[in-house]
Amino acid sequence: MKEKKPNPNWNSVLEAIGAKPKNASDGENNSEPAAITMMPLARLRPFREHPYQVREDAELVALSDSIHENGVLSPILVRPLEGTDDYEIISGHRRAKAAELAGLTEVPVIVTDIDRDAAIVQMVDSNLHREHLLPSEKAFAYKMKLEAMKHQGKATSDQSGPKLTVQRISEGDSASQVKRYIRLTNLIPELLDYMDRGEMALTVGEALSYLDEEMQYAVLDAIGEQGCTPSLSQACRMKKLFSDEQLTEDDVFDILAEEKPNQRETVKIPLDVLQLFFPDYTPQQIRNAIVRMLEQQKKPQKRSREEER
Repeated sequence: MKEKKPNPNWNSVLEAIGAKPKNASDGENNSEPAAITMMPLARLRPFREHPYQVREDAELVALSDSIHENGVLSPILVRPLEGTDDYEIISGHRRAKAAELAGLTEVPVIVTDIDRDAAIVQMVDSNLHREHLLPSEKAFAYKMKLEAMKHQGKATSDQSGPKLTVQRISEGDSASQVKRYIRLTNLIPELLDYMDRGEMALTVGEALSYLDEEMQYAVLDAIGEQGCTPSLSQACRMKKLFSDEQLTEDDVFDILAEEKPNQRETVKIPLDVLQLFFPDYTPQQIRNAIVRMLEQQKKPQKRSREEER
C-alpha cells in the first residue's frame, strides 16, 4: 500500500477519533504521527454487531458527491480482523459507503492494533456526535459500550447500582437518560420501530421494556387496533400490573382503548379572529358571550320540539 502524506489538520482528526498523538513534551518524537495508508475497500469489513445504520439518504449522497470531488479527507480508523487479512472499521462506516458510491476502490485508513473492548469504546464514541441518531442506535451503542467498560473493569456489573459509571458512557446524556436508552434494548423490534419513527416517547418505551415479550406483542396488537401508542400513564400502569403479575392481554387492550386527553377533538379559533366580532372584550368576556349566544340558539329549538309533541 502506498503512503499518503499526513493531513495538515491531522491533530484535529486524531482528537475527533480519540487518538491524538503525544506531545513532544512527553519525551517522544511525534514528528511523524500514526501512518495514513491507502487500503482497498474490499479489505474493509463493518464492525461486528455495530448499532449504527448506514442509511442511503440525501446526506450520504451529498457525502458521496463531496468525496467524488475532493476524496476522503478524514482517514477511516480500522483494526486488524483476527484470523484474516482483512480489517474491521472502527470509525468511518458512512465514509466507506460514500466512497464506494463515489466509485473509489481504495481509501485512506489508520490501522490501530487494539482489542475488541477498546475498539467498541472508540466505535461508540466516534459516532455519538452524529446528528439524527435513532433511539435504537443510541440504545445498543450505550449497551455495547457499557459491556466493554465492564470487561475493562471501568463499570460495575449491576445496572441499577449506585456505583455504575454511566456518566462516563456519554457526555451528551445524563446517567438516568443513558439507563433509559439501555432499557430500550429489551423492547421487541416492532416497538423499537415506533421509537425510531418518533411515534413513541422515550419514557413510554422504557416503561414497556419491563413487560415480557408476550405482553409487548399484546401491546403491539392493541396499538394496531386502536391506532395510537400508549401514553406514559398507560405504559406505567401496564408496567405496575406486570410487576404484580396481574397484567393480561385483555388489560392491555382495555387500557389502550381508554380515551386520552390529547385525543379529544377541540375547535380552536385564534383570539385576533374572535376580537373582530367582540372588540374591546377580554378573552373571558368573549367566552361568556359565546356561551350565552349558544344557549339562546338552543331555546327556540327546544320550544319547537315541545310544540310538535
